[in-house]
Amino acid sequence: MVRCWRHSEASLEDPHCMHCGPMSSFRIPHKVLWGSLAVTLLIVVIGLGVTAHLGLQRKTQSSLQDVRIPDHTGEFFNQSALIDKHNNVVTYFVTSHVNQTSTVIFDVRQGLVCYKPDNQDSCFLRQMESLDYENVESHLNKSEKQVSQVWLVGNETERHTEFMGVLPSSRLDASTLQEPLQSLCKQASVYWTRRSDGPGKQRLIYFCIDICFPSNICVSVCFYYLPE
Repeated sequence: MVRCWRHSEASLEDPHCMHCGPMSSFRIPHKVLWGSLAVTLLIVVIGLGVTAHLGLQRKTQSSLQDVRIPDHTGEFFNQSALIDKHNNVVTYFVTSHVNQTSTVIFDVRQGLVCYKPDNQDSCFLRQMESLDYENVESHLNKSEKQVSQVWLVGNETERHTEFMGVLPSSRLDASTLQEPLQSLCKQASVYWTRRSDGPGKQRLIYFCIDICFPSNICVSVCFYYLPE
C-alpha cells in the first residue's frame, strides 16, 4: 500500500490522497502547461514578424539603391546633344561606363524637361527654369543647321547637384504628352517631379543623371521618391 504523507512525519494518512502515486509530484498543472505553450507561440510569432520585416527592408533597399548615371571617376564622360532649332528642342544622350544611355529632352516650346533613364521604364517631367532656358539657348544659337548633333565632354569648371522629388500619385498617361516627349515615353510610366533640398538621410537616391552644358556647367540631377 502506498501512502501520502503531509509535511509532518507525525501526521496521519490524508484521505484525500488515496490516488496519489510515486509520479504525482511530477505532474504539471494545466494552467502552467497552457501558459508555457502561449508564451512559446508568442515568441515564435514575434520571431517570424521580425524576420519578415527585415526581409522587406532589405528588398526595399535593393529596389531603391543609389544608381548614378553615369558613374564616372574621371573628368570626361560620353555625352552628345541633338539640336533641333526648328522645334526649339535639345536632346541629350548621356552614356554610362556600362554603356547605358539615358535621354534628357529640353523642350523650349512646351517649357518642359523630360528624363528617361535607359535602365528604367519611367519618364520624369519638370518645368523648365530660367537657367534651363539659358543653357538650351546657348546650344540653339551656336548651331548653324536646323538639325545637328554635337559631342560634348564634361569638365570640372563648375559642377553642382540638383535634387528632384518624384511626386506621389502624379502618374500621367504618356498619350497626353506632345511630341517629342510622347515618343520617348510611350512605353514608360510618366511622373511629375519638383525641386527639393534633398532626400535626407532616411531616404535613398533613386538615380542621378549628369549633364554638361556648353557654358562649362555640369549638373548632377538626382531623383528620389517623396513620401506619400
